[in-house]
Amino acid sequence: MTKTSVNTGKNLKVLALITCLGAFPLFGGLTGCAGNRYTQSTGERIDDRADSSRVKKALSDDTQYKYGDVNVQTFKGVVQLSGFVNSRDQKNRAGDLAKKVQGIRDVENNITVKESVN
Repeated sequence: MTKTSVNTGKNLKVLALITCLGAFPLFGGLTGCAGNRYTQSTGERIDDRADSSRVKKALSDDTQYKYGDVNVQTFKGVVQLSGFVNSRDQKNRAGDLAKKVQGIRDVENNITVKESVN
């Protein structure tokens, strides 16, 4: 090998190292930060959206009641149900259905039962 090809090989290695080190912060910034107790990591956000979708599907598939006025939010595997239903049984059933969904750690059932006017 000639001296020129050795220097070219070294230069390419140095250039590749600089490129890799320069790209590391860019890719680190794109992957998102790790979550803490108040914020979700990117992976947790994706999982929570999937959990919410599964709970919404379980509520919509229920043949006994309709849950059109119930909202579902998930944070770190804990589902919060809110909104309005017509009876205490309907509220309890929504909570039970949500608890049975795979991936759900806990359910906060904040559904309000509408008061009937007599």
